[in-house]
Amino acid sequence: MAVTERQTVRWAEDGEDRSARWRSESGARPPKQVAPADDRTRADAAYTLACEGTALLWRGDYVGARQLLTALTRRVDRPSRGRAQGGGDPAAAFHRHRARQAQRARILGMLLVPLEAADGRWTVPLRRAPDVDGACRGAYGPPDAGEPVLVSLRELLGLIGAHEWHRKGVPVPALGGARVHPCYGVFSPVRGEYVDLVAEAPLPPRAEALAWDVGTGSGVLAAVLARRGVRHVVATDQDPRALACARENLDRLVPGGAASGVVEVVEADLFPAGSRRGAAAAPSLVVCNPPWLPAKPTSAVERAVYDPGSGMLRAFLEGLPGRLDEDGGEGWLILSDLAELLGLRTRDDLLGWIGAAGLRVAGRLDTRPVHRRATAPDPDDPLHAARSAEVTTLWRLTHA
Repeated sequence: MAVTERQTVRWAEDGEDRSARWRSESGARPPKQVAPADDRTRADAAYTLACEGTALLWRGDYVGARQLLTALTRRVDRPSRGRAQGGGDPAAAFHRHRARQAQRARILGMLLVPLEAADGRWTVPLRRAPDVDGACRGAYGPPDAGEPVLVSLRELLGLIGAHEWHRKGVPVPALGGARVHPCYGVFSPVRGEYVDLVAEAPLPPRAEALAWDVGTGSGVLAAVLARRGVRHVVATDQDPRALACARENLDRLVPGGAASGVVEVVEADLFPAGSRRGAAAAPSLVVCNPPWLPAKPTSAVERAVYDPGSGMLRAFLEGLPGRLDEDGGEGWLILSDLAELLGLRTRDDLLGWIGAAGLRVAGRLDTRPVHRRATAPDPDDPLHAARSAEVTTLWRLTHA
């Protein structure tokens, strides 16, 4: 969702016209109005400007910028009357929540910091600024010498956090505690219940010979299949970041890495090219963990959560029968029922799409999420009732 065309921010400062390149991985448009700000800027004045659409270019101490962002966050998160309205309609509550989050992101994204290249490294030219080179390289690539850049402080903090996730990794019990290292813009397997389902479901006959992991992301499910003894796993994705991330993780997690030939990572929109039955070996197992909520993503990492119109889900179901081994082959669809609890999709919709594709449900495995929002929901969260009741299911699908 990042804006790929080159965009420029222009503003006046100290009697001079200035400009810098705009970077936004969330796809935010460059601000039309920019006002310099520093440690003398009051939080209330900054909040008013941000709400009116004027971005604040920070020229003071980096720690002061962090403190101002915290103050702006407190103001934008203040409870307001009417926020909980909706007459008990969970779908309406969801859409209001998304709109509120978009407004929140817009306001908090109005605090900007500069980026520069120094000796081939990304730097923030502010006092007490941290080392941001690794984090910025993970999202933007190497810097262009001499070109100033503006980025929202909120995005920069997200890059730094993602870089730490990548550096430390996420332990995965289904992999014996081995760590998966998610890259920026690639969904992190912090919700381990869906990984556990793939580790526990009984493999169909002959699945040890060939399995596909469709939409592999970090590569975690492909690694689980390889650990379970599948001799050849084809892992697909269409996102360049996900492909690079999966290769990096699988080289670490699979004995022998890519050279072993156990896991092959290929670029594809869902299924491998030329993969219809008769054109290539038909797998006895195809695994897919599509985005769970039918809504529009607003950033790169959200594409792992939001699937407009359930497009990926339906494309997977429609394309599966023509590729799956007809003799006992299974497609494993891992899906939360959160969309159903929110009124965004019904169970009848899902079962109807499965039947219309020429598939039937051979069995299912259910589990409860163990993430914090499900186990300790916030009463102020408008979606807490749905999250508390959520169930994640591995649907075992076969030819009808």
